[in-house]
Amino acid sequence: MSDRTTPTWADDSELHDEYAYGQQYGDGGHGSARQDQQQYGHTDDSGRRYAQRESLRQYAQQAQTRPQARPAPDQEQAGGYQPGYFTETGSWRFDVHGRTSSYTDQQAYDTFSPFDPYASYTAVEPEPAPTAAEPEPRKAGYTLPPVLESSWAVDTRRSKLLGRGVLLCILLVQAGLSLRLTGTAFQDEALYIASGHYELANLLHGTKLPVDFAAYFSGHPKLYPVLAGAVDSQFGLAGVRVVSLLFMLGATTLLYSLTRRMFNLRAALGAAALFSVLQSTMVLGNFATYDAAAIFLLGLSAWAVVRTDRMKAMAVLLAAPPAALAFGVKYASGLYIPTLVILAVITAHRHRGIRALGRGLVLGTGIAVLLGIGYYFSGPLGGISSTTTDRAKGTDAAATMLQHSAEWGGLVFLAALGGTIAYVLRARMGEMPWIGGETSGRLRRAALGLVLTGTALLAPAYQIHLHTEISLYKHVGFGLFFAAPLAGLGMARLVGPHFRHPQLGIMLYVVTLVFGMVQAQRAYSFPDSTQMTSYLRTVVDKKGTYLAEEQEVPAYYLRDKTNWTQWQNSYFMDYRGKNGKQYTGPDAFRQAVRDGKFDAIVMHGDVSPVTYEAVKEGLKNNSHYRLAAVFPYTTSSGEHAYRIWVKR
Repeated sequence: MSDRTTPTWADDSELHDEYAYGQQYGDGGHGSARQDQQQYGHTDDSGRRYAQRESLRQYAQQAQTRPQARPAPDQEQAGGYQPGYFTETGSWRFDVHGRTSSYTDQQAYDTFSPFDPYASYTAVEPEPAPTAAEPEPRKAGYTLPPVLESSWAVDTRRSKLLGRGVLLCILLVQAGLSLRLTGTAFQDEALYIASGHYELANLLHGTKLPVDFAAYFSGHPKLYPVLAGAVDSQFGLAGVRVVSLLFMLGATTLLYSLTRRMFNLRAALGAAALFSVLQSTMVLGNFATYDAAAIFLLGLSAWAVVRTDRMKAMAVLLAAPPAALAFGVKYASGLYIPTLVILAVITAHRHRGIRALGRGLVLGTGIAVLLGIGYYFSGPLGGISSTTTDRAKGTDAAATMLQHSAEWGGLVFLAALGGTIAYVLRARMGEMPWIGGETSGRLRRAALGLVLTGTALLAPAYQIHLHTEISLYKHVGFGLFFAAPLAGLGMARLVGPHFRHPQLGIMLYVVTLVFGMVQAQRAYSFPDSTQMTSYLRTVVDKKGTYLAEEQEVPAYYLRDKTNWTQWQNSYFMDYRGKNGKQYTGPDAFRQAVRDGKFDAIVMHGDVSPVTYEAVKEGLKNNSHYRLAAVFPYTTSSGEHAYRIWVKR
């Protein structure tokens, strides 16, 4: 190996120093190692490493004269080659029998192959790593609580408290908007409270009724009027109006609850907020009629329908008593009973399928049975036909009623329509995409939106059919109660997920509020009868006969000095004159005034202009009467005045 010289490891300073030390003391440095072994009886690691390095030096010196051919076996056995040893990496170095050195470590082979003519590299496949056991599936760190199928928000304790707090603010605003409306008793208020006193006396003492109130009342006279009469006896007109306010606040609360059940918290708050600022809600909240009680009972029935949607079919009968009672309180409430029956089917369809039809049948049957029992014990109710089913047609134009209906509830109706379309297209808004709960089918969503939103059109359509706008400003509130859940949903969709556009929801609420306040103030503009009744108190007694436009008002305020039958209204009259002729209608009023039939006449001409003109004709050149007093008042329609004529 002429090309081999002193190996590179020989230049190592550490090895060179050790070699020099051995040469100085003899034995090539082996003497010190052997002395250490004899002294301490063992070989330490440094001594072993030194022996290995010394062997390499000896090999390097012999490598220059070593033949290239492989020696014979006997020469190998004679010790012509150095015995093998382990390297620091664990590989064999110079086999003891002179065979080729085999390296199983790549690094060791690269290091020693320049000095080992018999070096070879044998790759050893690593032992396969033990197969790891299948890891157990990780358990979720947090599990979402159950979520209502029709909801896109998780109801937590915090959200419930927040919702109730906002609802309380809505109710306070609603109460303030209603209580700001003030005035003396309206004609309908005076009628129902005064009749309640007579009905209460009939029930408690058997006193004969002055007239058959059931013959022309639009609700059973022994229900709301009795309640109003009892409250009026203790707290007066203000107390009866507070009862109406409580009914309307209760209706708003029920609306919030059933909307939250059907949709979610945001839709519920939107529905309650929009319904609370409608002009009909404001007016009926401070109006002593049975409209507020009827809306509350319908709301209670609807709430029971929604709350029992997952219970057995017979549980829906809980909604039957308030629905039947609502019809008894106000016959026009029957217009919304089909909505309750259909709602019972739709809300249960997703849980019961086709069997939900039985639920609607159970509710309808239960309401019919209760109404039949009530009619059997109450006797004839002529008011049902005269005020509801066979009401006399008027002369109001359909276009005018559509315009007014749009003014009173158009914004909420449009919000409900938008909510219906959005709900049909998409069941959830996607605020929580990780919740993959089952959603109701598109057909069911469309049916729910159509029924609730379409209910808002029932009252305007019915009164357009009758060509009369009387009480329409109140009746639109009944249908809007059912449309409000979809209006709240539309408001929530308008705001967007995560309150992306809150200004849009605020704008809708504020505009509805402003319109409602203006319209309520206009609708609540009654004639101030304070001065009129105060003056009449000085001229009436238990013996006279009195003609009054809106005769219910003085009959209510002066019931301690007069009886109900002493007052003649200005709507209709039959009269046989002193000349023996029979008169009816305006002619009857004209002739009665000429004959001096009435001891006092109170007219202002706003309610019965035809009768007012007939009375004025009868007063011309009439020596029986004198104009005793004129009391001006202002309403939304302008300046007017009570005129009182007293018999000489």
